[in-house]
Amino acid sequence: MPPTKFGLDRLLEDRGLRKPLAGKRVALLAHPASVGHDLAHALDALAALPDLRLAAAFGPQHGLRGDKQDNMVESPDFFDPVHGIPVFSLYGEVRRPTPEMMDSFDVLLIDLQDLGCRIYTFITTLRYMLEAAAGHGKAVWVLDRPNPIGRPVEGLVLHAGWESFVGAGALPMRHGLTMGELARWFVADLALDLDCAVVAMLGWQPDAAPGYGWPLGERNWINPSPNAPNLSMARCYPGSVMLEGSTLSEGRGTTRPLELFGAPDICARALIAEMRALAPHWLAGCRLRDCWFEPTFHKHAGKLCNGVQIHVEDGGYVHAGFRPWRLQSLAFKALRRLRPDYPIWRDFAYEYERGRPAIDLINGGPALREWVDDPAATPGDLDALTRPDELAWEDARREFLLY
Repeated sequence: MPPTKFGLDRLLEDRGLRKPLAGKRVALLAHPASVGHDLAHALDALAALPDLRLAAAFGPQHGLRGDKQDNMVESPDFFDPVHGIPVFSLYGEVRRPTPEMMDSFDVLLIDLQDLGCRIYTFITTLRYMLEAAAGHGKAVWVLDRPNPIGRPVEGLVLHAGWESFVGAGALPMRHGLTMGELARWFVADLALDLDCAVVAMLGWQPDAAPGYGWPLGERNWINPSPNAPNLSMARCYPGSVMLEGSTLSEGRGTTRPLELFGAPDICARALIAEMRALAPHWLAGCRLRDCWFEPTFHKHAGKLCNGVQIHVEDGGYVHAGFRPWRLQSLAFKALRRLRPDYPIWRDFAYEYERGRPAIDLINGGPALREWVDDPAATPGDLDALTRPDELAWEDARREFLLY
């Protein structure tokens, strides 16, 4: 079977595919994982093409080249001295492109590796650029890449009024679409009058073992953001990202960020036991291990934490059975039952939002937090809230699937 070919590789290899770009000023929206099969960055590879005029570039959160290690740290605009073009930051002074930025190009190429989770800000940047392109009469080509966690759907759908930089639209936490498919959905959902094309992948099989979305053995994993170091993190992320709205460490400042969680004042073994007692079926498809870690930065930096690591890379991993959003929800619920007064929810300004709890922004509404904090609420109650959203999304997304 031939290897998976990403959208960028197809564009670089096929001069005929690039023909509509002739004479156009082209811009690129990319990040560190925007590389071809030979590991050359998209910016360098596109700039080397004699038939393509690269006029500008854009970087999302963490920067075009990945310059910011910690979370929620802005990047500046700069001038690329090698290629002689401006590089505009979409996570600095602005999150939406300015009219001056939009005037720098005719066609925008978007080449962003996603993690398959609504909270990931590259999705919001995709939406903002599509809206801006529609408003300024610009064309957009999405160079498609795999959703590394495949097609499963999980989590509550974001409610109207809860849109934010970590909530681009009415998607569940785990949406199961590629960036190209998401672009198609945004154009339809927002009724955008836009020339939007997807340079589709060839040979992507989202249900194939062992990667189940990521072509293991074919392509190197390049961190799309600094704390996304491997496929295991991506698999856990639709649940572990909720830790950003909690006082528990999500493992930032360790070598396994967003695969583990903990704090100096919890008992991980007791927590795991309570999770198993409450909803053992929500722990399927993975293995849990109590552990100790000391973050070097971020929450609880320099303090020894007792915690839980979620293991999803051995024979215990079952792709169809693993439900990270429910697993992390269950961890919060178990902690609330064991320690009713524990300050789980973190009160701080989260991704440019103030006045609304971060955990609510992350979940697109207050339902998850209210379920955790209600002593009478059961796992079955959360399932009853969530399953209709998941089923409705599986039906709604069908027309936008390309693979």
